[in-house]
Amino acid sequence: MHHARDCRRLCAVAGAGVALAAWGPLFLAPGGAVYAAGFPDRPIRLIVPFAPGGGVDLAGRVLAQRLTERLPQPVVVENRVGASGLVGAELVARAAPDGHTLLIGSQTTQAVVPAMVAKPPYDGIRDFAPVILVATSPLVVTVHPALPVKDVAQLIALAKARPGQLTFGAAAGGTPHMAGELFKASAGVDLLFVPYKGEGPAVSDLIGGHIAVVFGNLPVVLPHVRSGRLRALAVTSAQQAAGAPEIPTVAASGLPGFDASTWFGVFAPAATPREIVQRLNEEAARGLQQPEVRDKLAAQGLFVAAGPPEQLAKLLVVEVPRWSRIARGSGLKLD
Repeated sequence: MHHARDCRRLCAVAGAGVALAAWGPLFLAPGGAVYAAGFPDRPIRLIVPFAPGGGVDLAGRVLAQRLTERLPQPVVVENRVGASGLVGAELVARAAPDGHTLLIGSQTTQAVVPAMVAKPPYDGIRDFAPVILVATSPLVVTVHPALPVKDVAQLIALAKARPGQLTFGAAAGGTPHMAGELFKASAGVDLLFVPYKGEGPAVSDLIGGHIAVVFGNLPVVLPHVRSGRLRALAVTSAQQAAGAPEIPTVAASGLPGFDASTWFGVFAPAATPREIVQRLNEEAARGLQQPEVRDKLAAQGLFVAAGPPEQLAKLLVVEVPRWSRIARGSGLKLD
């Protein structure tokens, strides 16, 4: 009987070994999670598909630093700019699904830009594996101090008095651009869109007085607002921003129901093994949830999410159709 019992134990162990072998080389983490052994075995590329200085770039660099501290290989940020984020996102969609090439994207890369081209090179949901929702952030309706408006109601009145004369700048297809398009439709005003290669250049031109309005990511424009070089009229989120409670919402300033928050998430190629996605998610979440990191990002207007991959997957189901509709409604084509 002892021999039979021992045989059953050995068979169970052998069976577990066969099951694990089907997943490839794995190991069990202390918490019981199954990870790919040896991952990562070389530096991880975190592709930022926009120019340095924007909200996605800021979030990506903070995340890369924290992941580098927690993983055996460094995480290196690469700004791959082109076609309003399409170039960088396509690079990741077509990369080897081994966890060594990641994208930090937003509704721009996953929904807006694909809706603006006749033949999108990827599908914002189907061609990516959600890893983690890094953070969310409101945008800020921001103007040059010389513009004679102090709130959203005055901006709307001025825009109606000067149809097509007030300019707003942003990277074509970016969330700041789409927020402007949504504002135009909601307020019934005609603002003239001026395209830029990135959010940083648009904000620089606003500071210089070359354009009238920017719907800017909070961490990008808030330092200029607090220095007096720009004036904030309202935040675009449904609720006031904890990092800037003195700024009212657009919804409370004359456009009820207005909500155009932005979000930043990390994505891997679609076929990336679940155990690799899970490890990246857990290490990123541990880094982002450190109090000093959360406080640092909150001070910049970024509010850490850091949930499981399913949190980002559920967000995509809602946000991709929504922002695709707004993009198509703008009439802008990137072909």
